[in-house]
Amino acid sequence: MEKLETIEQFERVMNETERFLFIKHSLTCPISQAAFRECEKFAADHPELAVYCLYVQEARPLSTYIAETTGVKHESPQVLLFENGSVVWHASHWRITYDALSEHVGA
Repeated sequence: MEKLETIEQFERVMNETERFLFIKHSLTCPISQAAFRECEKFAADHPELAVYCLYVQEARPLSTYIAETTGVKHESPQVLLFENGSVVWHASHWRITYDALSEHVGA
């Protein structure tokens, strides 16, 4: 799982990666900690899927940019599945589980 911090990094991923999972993680939220662990397990079991994250406290401009450009209201924790530059599925809070990721993201 690669951490992104800038809009430029995110735009590069958008232009170069056809399908990827993106996680918005809050460093201070216990719900986010649990969701992040679920995503880490999923990413480890699906190495063929590109997975990126941001830490909301460290990359707030990027988090805002993603919400504005995708039309998906910011939440934290939040996962977004991108395909061909568009969000095709997203979830937040307790809905971020290994099983939900398996069902909606697969690999």
